[in-house]
Amino acid sequence: MAILLIAGFMNLIDVTIVNVALPSLQSGLGATSAEIEWVVAAYIMAFAIGLLPFGRLGDMLGRRRIFLLGVGAFTIASALCGLAPGINTLIAARVLQGIGGAMMTPQTLAIAQVIFPPKERGLAFALFGVTAGLAAVSGPLIGGLLIDADIFGLSWRPIFLVNIPVGLFAILAGLKYIPAMEGNRDVGIDIGGIALAGLTLLLVVFPLIEGRELGWPAWIFALSVAAIPAGWLFVRWQHRQADAGGPQLLPVTLMTNASFMGGVLTASLFFSAVPGFFMVFAVFLQTGFGLTPLQSGLTTVPFSAGVFLASMLSGRLGPRWQRQRIFIGSAMLFSAMLWLQSLVGGLGTSVHSSLFLPPFLIAGLGLGTAVSPLFQLALSSVPDRDAGSASGGVQSFQQVGGALGVAVMGQLFFGRLMSGTVPGADYPTYIDSLYHALFYPVFAFGLTALAVFFLKPQAAQHKPG
Repeated sequence: MAILLIAGFMNLIDVTIVNVALPSLQSGLGATSAEIEWVVAAYIMAFAIGLLPFGRLGDMLGRRRIFLLGVGAFTIASALCGLAPGINTLIAARVLQGIGGAMMTPQTLAIAQVIFPPKERGLAFALFGVTAGLAAVSGPLIGGLLIDADIFGLSWRPIFLVNIPVGLFAILAGLKYIPAMEGNRDVGIDIGGIALAGLTLLLVVFPLIEGRELGWPAWIFALSVAAIPAGWLFVRWQHRQADAGGPQLLPVTLMTNASFMGGVLTASLFFSAVPGFFMVFAVFLQTGFGLTPLQSGLTTVPFSAGVFLASMLSGRLGPRWQRQRIFIGSAMLFSAMLWLQSLVGGLGTSVHSSLFLPPFLIAGLGLGTAVSPLFQLALSSVPDRDAGSASGGVQSFQQVGGALGVAVMGQLFFGRLMSGTVPGADYPTYIDSLYHALFYPVFAFGLTALAVFFLKPQAAQHKPG
């Protein structure tokens, strides 16, 4: 379990470190706002598309094997990110990094889902939450320290290079300690499903990110509309594969499982507001108000601390009161985002980190309260044979939501920033841009709190082994 958590920590800390480094990346590589969005979105999209097939590949070829290959791929991609000479190379390396993360991540949840009996799964999933909390707490601080230290004049590059020793250790320790798990080669890989899922996601996210930079030509809107038939084709293909007895990217048994689909759609909505918020908030603090990466990271530490504390407490509750905990967490996040929006609207020409401490702490406590029961609720009705696909599906929908959130909040923030009425994009323009971008997380968390009332936990039948 410790090795699984270390690998998950490496993946999660990379996300939080990158958020702090985005303004330094933009200035260091001369990137546009759309290119900076792609640094975040390219990873999320590759991660989201890869989670389902690699979850299935773990079922097929053995979860330990795919897990270790994923850690190796992530480590190599991190080195490529740290050595990237330009923004396009960095974006390409981020895609490879997302693929590596997609290989290892579903195996962690699938292994925990299978090797732990139901009464212990609450603690196991809570440990993943605690790890996420630790990554969230340490990521902004480590990122800020590394960038401010400017080690060997490398600026932002050490935020990626730091993954190399961690990845090597995880591989060596995993070979020794993770139990071998035989796969089922009859499962198969759904190549057509992978292609259609990737096409659908690209048709949704690409227009939202690039439309603003390109001036919203008609073909951008045509791409957005084309996402609807592409999604329909994916669903029809999955049914065709099921009827023919072929491999399915997202098994029809899961798509017709109301408890599972309700859980993953709720998780998608819930997580859609998180990465986009931290992306625009880092730009707001560093580019808009001149804070250093370390100061920016310290500003968000109360959020990370709240996630860590609430995740630890959530583990003690196990599978109890899942819907209630999701509602409370979502309501706390809804209230915190409203509070933040009110604070941002009243800012002058300076920012004091202490001003954001209470709402960030409440938001972190809300996220930590809701994460564990969200995953447990979604997976509660899934049989062990589909554990890999289901865990990959939950996280894939989560990342799809994150990619959409980055695109939507990027559009709200950067679009407002570029069309601001104040020349030069000074303090009032940045304040106005963030104020309007915050409408999205308020909406997402408020709707999640309402959606919880329609979710019903359902127990699955689990067989030993």
